[in-house]
Amino acid sequence: MTDTSGTAATAAPPRAAYRERLYVTWYWWPLPLVAATLLAAEIHMGHPGVRAWLPYVVIIPLTLVLILRAGTTRVAVVDGELWVGDAHLPLEHAGEVEVFDVVGASGQAAAKRKVLGPHLDPAAFLLHRGWVRPLLRVRVTDPEDPTPYWVFSTRRPRELAEAIAAGRAGRTES
Repeated sequence: MTDTSGTAATAAPPRAAYRERLYVTWYWWPLPLVAATLLAAEIHMGHPGVRAWLPYVVIIPLTLVLILRAGTTRVAVVDGELWVGDAHLPLEHAGEVEVFDVVGASGQAAAKRKVLGPHLDPAAFLLHRGWVRPLLRVRVTDPEDPTPYWVFSTRRPRELAEAIAAGRAGRTES
């Protein structure tokens, strides 16, 4: 089938300066699956008929879907915008970027606990995934936006901070 609207030839695909997906790591899968199997077995409890197989057919696939759904979080810098999940922030309103990389540094781990705990502003945008340790905090410079900053998980915080800085520099030049 061909596109007759004329927009396909002129629309350029979005340019991604940075893109990642926060997958659930393999070692988070067994425990929910074992729990789902035990729950299905408890509902079954040796009864014949539909009650024998229905819990397994419903609960285990539902658990798989929930685990997969938790891994659909995307983080990207595309066409001058920072996208975290469904939220986006124009890079012209992205201010200071702080990296909380927890690789072997106890001071960084303590700083991460403070950022997520007592020092977290209730109005901040937060998207934290427990299976992804590093965090990034991006200050929002838009005076109209009530959100003071974004805090979110990323596996490659330094690369993302560089992509934000490069995107911001590219926005100010044009």
